[in-house]
Amino acid sequence: MADTKAVESARHALVAEISREVADVRVLRAIGRVPRERFVPEEARGYAYENRPLPIGESQTISQPLIVALMTQALQLEGDETVLEVGTGSGYQAAVLSLLAQRVISVERIPRLAEGAERLLADLGYSNVEVRVSGDRVGWPDAGPYEAIIVTAASPESPAELLDQLAMGGRLVIPVGSRTLQELVRIVKTDKGAVRHNLGPCRFVPLLGSSGWPEPAS
Repeated sequence: MADTKAVESARHALVAEISREVADVRVLRAIGRVPRERFVPEEARGYAYENRPLPIGESQTISQPLIVALMTQALQLEGDETVLEVGTGSGYQAAVLSLLAQRVISVERIPRLAEGAERLLADLGYSNVEVRVSGDRVGWPDAGPYEAIIVTAASPESPAELLDQLAMGGRLVIPVGSRTLQELVRIVKTDKGAVRHNLGPCRFVPLLGSSGWPEPAS
């Protein structure tokens, strides 16, 4: 995808496709501004603007653009929020969030992915994104509470640790279910407890660790 006009045309076509299911104009504009081809391996760049997930190494994927847009829309961002992303991957979702929020804290358990995403986001000028290697931590309590939290890996249940890091009135968007099929949910923290909204079926790589699925045997 070296031809700039071809890249722009493919990106606009992708946004038009996504707009059939996503109504938030700010989200669509953000998808239209982020160069997805930079967030996938070089050998996959020809597929960057197809509406599907792509492998990024370390048994991880960059999410389908429609899912990125739907999850971002569900956060209901207004521009002044601090957002926590759990699962940086290649940094694409964080880049989209950076155009819609004041500050993005993105955590990644795989150091190589975190380092690569941090370099790329800095090179592309997404200066309001901070990437952290989470290790065994769930989320990043130090910078909380957050007005919005997005989890880009599937968990059997909504981790209590993340609800604790959510501000009152904040939104948590997370895929919940089995390893093979999940439901995308939005959880709103209220003074009467957590209110859950189901947003539809989805499929993500598993969230590993104490708040997700067991680590694979080495």
